[in-house]
Amino acid sequence: MADHAAEGGGPYRETADAEAQAGPAKKAAAAVEEEAFFERLYKEHRRMYAIAYSYLRSEADALEAVQEATCRAWMKRSKLRDEQAFTAWVLRITINCCMDELRRKKREYPAERLEEAGPEEMKSSERIDLERALARMKPKYRHAVTLKYYHDLTAPEIAKVLSKPEGTVKTWLREGLRELRGMLSYEGRRQK
Repeated sequence: MADHAAEGGGPYRETADAEAQAGPAKKAAAAVEEEAFFERLYKEHRRMYAIAYSYLRSEADALEAVQEATCRAWMKRSKLRDEQAFTAWVLRITINCCMDELRRKKREYPAERLEEAGPEEMKSSERIDLERALARMKPKYRHAVTLKYYHDLTAPEIAKVLSKPEGTVKTWLREGLRELRGMLSYEGRRQK
């Protein structure tokens, strides 16, 4: 036994050898996992950007939100239980990043926002009225309406993204449209 220990053998040496051999295998598996994750994420990149832009109305802010959502998704990837829900999960993270950014912007001073605002292309008055009405809607209705009519998601897809029952989403869509129609008809009467 003493000779065996002197030769550098023993159970501890065998464990160290096994760990040394497993190290490259673990690294390779992690690299494959990382590549697969970002490949899937890349497929959703356009959709993430479109949603971020529809919430933030600024290319720079939308790109920043997508970047933040990508980081959050990578850090929280172990919490994704159902691989089939990947798209809904990533879109929900993107929406949360957008909402965080909107809350942060509310705390900014208005003078700072005026300096940032550059010349914008002329928009029709109907488009401006629609954007104002959407901004005044209850957030739950705005989320559902934006995902349905700006991003062509179905009610079941929206339910997955918002983690709500499909019936709730359908109610939010109906009520959101009712609220939107009411605001737009009021704006139209007020302008006449």
